[in-house]
Amino acid sequence: MITPAFELSQDPQFLVLVLRVPYTRTSEFDLHIDGAEFKFYAKPYFLRLTLPGRIVEDGREKATFDIDKGLFTLRVPKETAGEHFQGLQMLTSLLAPRGSRSAKPLVEDVSMGKPLRPRPFVPRHTAAPTNPPPRLSISEACGGDAGDEEDDEEDFDWQVEQEAYVENSEGELASLQKYGFGNQRSGVFARLQEELGDVIDVKNPETTTAAERRQARLEAEQDAFSPDHYLSDLFEDDSVRQLLKFRPWWTTLSPSSEQDKEATVSFTDDDKDQLRRFSNRSYLLDKASRRHAWLGLADILLAYAYEVRFTEGEHTVESPWTIRKLSGTLCWLETYSSLHEVLVSFARRVLCYPLHRHFNLVSAAVRDTALILQSGKACVLKCLLDIHHVFRHNDPAYILNDLYITDYCIWIQRVKSRKVRALAGPLQNTSLKKTELELELEELEEAAVMVVEEEEEEEEEEETGSSSSSSVDSEDSEAEGQRCARYTEGGGGERAEAHPLSLQPAPPPPAPPPPFPQGPAAGLAERKHDPDRLPAPGSPGLLIQELGEQVAGELRISQPSAGGLLDGRPRRNPLLIVTTAEDPDEGDSEEQ
Repeated sequence: MITPAFELSQDPQFLVLVLRVPYTRTSEFDLHIDGAEFKFYAKPYFLRLTLPGRIVEDGREKATFDIDKGLFTLRVPKETAGEHFQGLQMLTSLLAPRGSRSAKPLVEDVSMGKPLRPRPFVPRHTAAPTNPPPRLSISEACGGDAGDEEDDEEDFDWQVEQEAYVENSEGELASLQKYGFGNQRSGVFARLQEELGDVIDVKNPETTTAAERRQARLEAEQDAFSPDHYLSDLFEDDSVRQLLKFRPWWTTLSPSSEQDKEATVSFTDDDKDQLRRFSNRSYLLDKASRRHAWLGLADILLAYAYEVRFTEGEHTVESPWTIRKLSGTLCWLETYSSLHEVLVSFARRVLCYPLHRHFNLVSAAVRDTALILQSGKACVLKCLLDIHHVFRHNDPAYILNDLYITDYCIWIQRVKSRKVRALAGPLQNTSLKKTELELELEELEEAAVMVVEEEEEEEEEEETGSSSSSSVDSEDSEAEGQRCARYTEGGGGERAEAHPLSLQPAPPPPAPPPPFPQGPAAGLAERKHDPDRLPAPGSPGLLIQELGEQVAGELRISQPSAGGLLDGRPRRNPLLIVTTAEDPDEGDSEEQ
């Protein structure tokens, strides 16, 4: 906590307290008045005073706050009108807690961190007491037995050691580094050390030069860049495509009928109220400071445009972090010398920090910022008021309002609209390549594409192998089916069927089909149908002899192999052939 600089004065009716509390949230002040005790709290400031007289809170008290000077003035009525409070200039004694002249104990137990009760003092010229006081244990010295420790904690009076804040001299301020709007601030973070890490990334902004801040920023971005995250968003970009389709509110503005060609912008009641709270001030900026101010404005608007697209126009609790993190101006107190530096810094930070890290989002933010600037200073002012609102309700991002956003809101109202629109042209014409970001993006993308192509080739080979094996199996099954069908057709009737495991190739069936199946009995069928070799009529013995020879040959061929039932050769019953065959010679012999 910081003890603010303060002054006290009085009149017969009121006690007047003036506290200097710059860079604090104007909406949060806590006051406590209890007789002679006065307490004030506004983060990061805390003040506790023990007054020489009593004051009351009866509705007549009045408080005012000067934002420009950071002065909080409070008029509190005295309990006894006309009473004169003594020693209001003794500021150190007023800071001491009630009942003591110092907040520090006279004796401390370094090992335990608790005060000890001092032992009684015995002068040298007197004799020691006959009954010396007993030695006290640590718990007894702290106020009681060990069992009463919990009660002692409840009664413990928590007093914060306070020291009056001493302002830096003009010589000391001149030696400090400049930052803020137009590089007009210094020494701010000397009193805000607790909030430093939550607001900016610069470790010691008061002594770090601009070149050192830039070098530290580049190193931090290099460490934060994640190739895996970038490639994941590059190849799995469904959510990014959805964000690119979003249309922010400035794309729906209608052109104004006035000659300045500014878009018609409507301000909310909250915007108007905030504009009334701003003080009317002027800024004396040299040429370099004006250039830094314009480039800083472009950098802040780029971060704001990305955040609006990322949240699709609905701010979240992460919005303050996103805006200040993507802006090098806000996060690193950066000062740019060219618009190209602004774009490179913004693109690097987009690819290093937010959830969606895609180069197309950088291009979309650049187009959105150019459109905001083309719409005129009213549109720019509304964007700045929105940023001011986001930071105002976040702790401790509100400090950035005092350093940058408030001044921008006041300054932009005084510049000419043509200068605002003139910045849009260079922003659109400035090209940005991935190689300029120095993050090796193209090399990463080429390597990733090669890996993806190799994986696709492997998948295609696996699919081709599986399809070829399945086609071979299907061809074998089709051939097997054809052979089975041919065997069935070659049987000469419904009762002649081919064995399903037969692997012997069958010739195509002749026309007309033979009366006997193809195989060892084919010779017999040929002899039957060959008129030159047919036996003469009246000689059935020769025919029977030939049939016997064929039956013996068929039996030798159809003997089961060692495989048993798994033998793939068809098994035929020669007797079936004999009984089903129609022999015209036999019919003739029977007729005879």
